[in-house]
Amino acid sequence: MFDTAFLDIPALTGAGGTVHLPGSKSISNRVLLLAALSEGRTTVHDLLASDDTAVMLAALRQLGCAVEENGSTAVIDGLGGRAVQAQATLYLGNAGTAMRPLTAALALLGGDFELSGVPRMHERPIGDLVDALRQLGCAIDYLGHEGFPPLRIRTGQLALDAPIRVRGDVSSQFLTALLLALPLVASRDINIEVVGELISRPYVEITLSLLARFGITVQRPLGTDNWQRFTIPAGSHYRSPGTIHVEGDASSASYFIALGAIAAGDKGQNGIEILGVGADSIQGDIRFIEAARQMGAHIDASANGLNIRRGAWPLKAIDLDCNHIPDAAMTLAVMALYADGPSTLRNIASWRVKETDRIAAMACELRKLGASVEEGADYLRITPPGQVAAAAQGRPKQGTAPFSRERGSVPPKAREATSVGAWKTAPIHTYDDHRVAMCFSLAAFNPARLPVRILDPRCVGKTFPDYFETLFSVVQTEPALVPVICIDGPTASGKGTVAAVVAKRLGYHFLDSGAMYRITALAATQAGLAIAPAQEAAIAALARQLPVRFLDGRIFLGDQDVTDTIRTEEAGMNASRVSALPSVRLALVDLQHGFRQLPGLVADGRDMGTVIFPDAALKIFLMASARQRAERRYKQLISKGISATIAGIQQDLEARDARDMSRQAAPLKPADDARLLDNSELSIEESVAHVLQLWQGTRPF
Repeated sequence: MFDTAFLDIPALTGAGGTVHLPGSKSISNRVLLLAALSEGRTTVHDLLASDDTAVMLAALRQLGCAVEENGSTAVIDGLGGRAVQAQATLYLGNAGTAMRPLTAALALLGGDFELSGVPRMHERPIGDLVDALRQLGCAIDYLGHEGFPPLRIRTGQLALDAPIRVRGDVSSQFLTALLLALPLVASRDINIEVVGELISRPYVEITLSLLARFGITVQRPLGTDNWQRFTIPAGSHYRSPGTIHVEGDASSASYFIALGAIAAGDKGQNGIEILGVGADSIQGDIRFIEAARQMGAHIDASANGLNIRRGAWPLKAIDLDCNHIPDAAMTLAVMALYADGPSTLRNIASWRVKETDRIAAMACELRKLGASVEEGADYLRITPPGQVAAAAQGRPKQGTAPFSRERGSVPPKAREATSVGAWKTAPIHTYDDHRVAMCFSLAAFNPARLPVRILDPRCVGKTFPDYFETLFSVVQTEPALVPVICIDGPTASGKGTVAAVVAKRLGYHFLDSGAMYRITALAATQAGLAIAPAQEAAIAALARQLPVRFLDGRIFLGDQDVTDTIRTEEAGMNASRVSALPSVRLALVDLQHGFRQLPGLVADGRDMGTVIFPDAALKIFLMASARQRAERRYKQLISKGISATIAGIQQDLEARDARDMSRQAAPLKPADDARLLDNSELSIEESVAHVLQLWQGTRPF
């Protein structure tokens, strides 16, 4: 996961490959609670590892549930319908799939519990669920504002004779919470009546399907097409299925379905393949594929997989009731940027009470990119950049959502690829909302070839911690569009340390070029090759394929940590011998070019800006004096118990500088367009701050 303040995504040009989806958040937290309420042991496979599941697991442990985790598998020893701990203070983050069901379950079990979360959770309504539970005699108090968490739950006096009425037009999670918890007290038939139209019905279908897996058959007296009345039969009892698999997250699949629809595929690649969710999914958001097809995507679906290729281009504008895909519909809003006219997403009022007010958030961020957005109480109308003037001819009156695509369509002559000049770039505020961050990553395919900055990318940890890594594994761009920062300088100038910290702050890859010859020499020795001209061709071939990684201050050759091994005196001598072989030097140039990968690279050395990456967006040359460098090196040596003198070290450094500056191949010197930074009196942190400030000056944000 990118744990940085922001993530700059370069302009992207294509995509192709295979995506393995993480487990569904909605299924994961429902299964965890049902397993905890059941008797017996449940083994859950392919469980989502995310912020939301983490807080649910922590809560279950606090309540006395035994949980064992091993990778994506969790083993839950059920509580058999009772909480071992009758008193607990539970922190549930921003996980509605934990807060709402646990509120219902603990209120019915009774005890003394406090439930709280992040500030945004305390803004998300829960009053309709609390009102429904109070009808049963549950004792629940608000500890803050009326109708919102945090809550205190005490033991109440339950009365189950009358139907329970709950609103369905704010959040389906209220109904889901009741359905999951009421079997705890089903000594008689318990009826639930939904007041108003039930939104997000597909999530209720997930709940009903999973309840059936755990032995609870919810009856629908008015028929399976009626969503107003549900009955928990008397004697209902949770039974563990023993083993259950969590299917891939269909909401998360929407980003890669959209990716396949937007991005041109490379030759030899068959679009985007998604594994883990398919036509047999129990998740309502799988119907996102219907919307994507309407916009022109070619999609082939198997039972547990999808293949997506770009079809119509530009995408076709749509006018769609999105009640059946409330979360995935956010992805359609970004796809609409690439459409041939205005698109309208309707019946999305539930967005207002999610992790943020998603209608307002999406409208704000889409406008930043150049789109025209009309925001209604329960709809968005998005006109792509470059089509604003053309679309204005058919715009409906303010406050009315169009129900016909023709009504607001772009005139035929204007139905063309989005105008390059109309696109804008901007920092995308994510509102601590994972879906906002993931949606807007797709804006990097804009025809203006502008990068996109995602603020607080770590928020994707709520459901898909490795989202950006997964995205970068299947997208492509031209090498020149991948930004590079070069930090060159003489020996002991601090370039390696500064470069490593800069790379970490930006979420970029790191290249320590000074280690490359040492690693090559080590690999040659391990392969039984003599470091001599006779083996030059073999060593060069080896160098081109070296599996080198720089990770958290360590250097790896394949899976072997060679950080300390390549720092010995012998390793240094072998590196000098290797560097004298011309074919090896050329091979290492190719290898270093291979480090230029998404989302960007920070490279340190002596010739990064002059030879290896002459087109780098920013070149820094550190100018620390020989005296200052000698004092730093002296402190390092003394700390390791190595005897030395500052004068002796300074003399050695000056001699090394003279050799490096006078060598024929890639002499040590600043690139003509390098920014000179005298870091003699600067700390590492101060040097890093200077580099980041210079870098920001090169960005379009």
